[in-house]
Amino acid sequence: MSRRSLLAAGAGGLSALLAGPAFALQGTGERFSREGVVALARALAARAYVPPAPMPEALSTLGYDAYRAIRYKREAAVWGRSPTRFSIEMFAPGSVYANGVDIQIVENGVARPVPANADAFETPSEEVAQLLSRVGQLAGFRLHFPLNRPEIADEFVVFQGASYFRAVSRGQHYGLSARGLAIDTAEPTGEEFPIFRTFWIERPSAGVDSIVVHGLLDSRRVTGAYRFGIYPGATTQMEISATLFPRERLSHVGLGCLTSMYMHGPIDPPAQPDYRPAVHDSLGLAIETGRGERLWRPLSNPRALQMSAFSDRSPSGFGLVQRTRDFGAYQDLEARYETRPSAWVRPRGDWGDGHVQLVEIPSSHEGNDNIVAYWRPREGLPANAAFEFAYDLSWPNQVSLPGRLGEVTRSAVGRTLDRGLPQMVIDYANPRRIAADQVRIEASAGRDLPVQYTVAENARTGGLRVYLTFEPRDAQTVELRVRPFAGEDPIGETWLYRWTPRG
Repeated sequence: MSRRSLLAAGAGGLSALLAGPAFALQGTGERFSREGVVALARALAARAYVPPAPMPEALSTLGYDAYRAIRYKREAAVWGRSPTRFSIEMFAPGSVYANGVDIQIVENGVARPVPANADAFETPSEEVAQLLSRVGQLAGFRLHFPLNRPEIADEFVVFQGASYFRAVSRGQHYGLSARGLAIDTAEPTGEEFPIFRTFWIERPSAGVDSIVVHGLLDSRRVTGAYRFGIYPGATTQMEISATLFPRERLSHVGLGCLTSMYMHGPIDPPAQPDYRPAVHDSLGLAIETGRGERLWRPLSNPRALQMSAFSDRSPSGFGLVQRTRDFGAYQDLEARYETRPSAWVRPRGDWGDGHVQLVEIPSSHEGNDNIVAYWRPREGLPANAAFEFAYDLSWPNQVSLPGRLGEVTRSAVGRTLDRGLPQMVIDYANPRRIAADQVRIEASAGRDLPVQYTVAENARTGGLRVYLTFEPRDAQTVELRVRPFAGEDPIGETWLYRWTPRG
């Protein structure tokens, strides 16, 4: 791929030069390589940032229903009638998806642009169709593969909006999302949202069960070249590698970023009556530290913005986990929260010093993502220097624990009958079948607040239940920590929670 072609694609003008039938690949194309995408990102970083051209107002102001009325025609799917097991469908720009994206298909080492014509979409009006043709760009794409049954190509990955993408594994429904990069999340100065300007999708050979997607990331202060190796299956897996080129120093940058929704559950009751016991895409943040300790932090829907930092060096993994898989825990016939995926980030290479950052944003609507989690390098990223990182991202139902540790199966809150003190109830799985009188608890509540605990065997589950009572005095937040031991050996996750008083 020539530098001139790369720069043209990066400027977002390549697809606008093309015309023709719906999504027919045209032109002789350019030679493609991963190195070419890296060269493009480096070249873009050397220039001043140019924001995407604004969408016509008639598209950007489309309401939810009007935008959903723009439907992609299944017969226009890329590779839809070929021996390749994957096919691609496109998203039209409009409504909240106001950034145009160029998409190219790579076949036999040659990249050719996918023309963004209205012919491939059913539109609610001729005016919308003409606007789509005039814009000449797309908003993203979705991948299809026979994930659940051999005869049906299911949608299982979506790249759409800024640097967002999401995926499902077999038997799941979409829930949480991932992002290519987070910058200044929840900072008072405002968050910077990088965008993918161009995608290159490599055509797999017939019979191959994986696909490769490349993305060019751009924002005011950084560019990046991304490679996604995607493996659909019982647990969909992604191998992600990226090279970033900061235009300026980035002091607050998030790698392996995940975003999700949490409204309420047993530990965090709803502000208003709700017939559903729990409403969330993810139940908690799990971390496997570089020292081998496993942390579990139940999520909350706070009254005020909360930011938590879990310091570490070279983390083994972290993720947002939807642990409860029983319909009865949610009682939602439409949302089916028990089928939402978890997401687990496993770094490749040494990610050095830093912390897993958890951001919890007050929310009154389950349609909003109010949970963000990512790895924040302690020193940030310097300007004018390439930075490479890589990680594996999986979308499982459950995330297994190392060794024979017992996971936290439930967290709840109540008050003692005698003094009305806060009491946390933590249920643990007990794979080692250790008797309650053999369990020792390390417990703390903030800065030396009095704590008491008891441990009981749960005959219904075969697990252990820890009752933790503490005296908050006049504290407005209390950092709670519980870790169970048998002798000197940990037997369960380290449970963490930030308690705040509720009226």
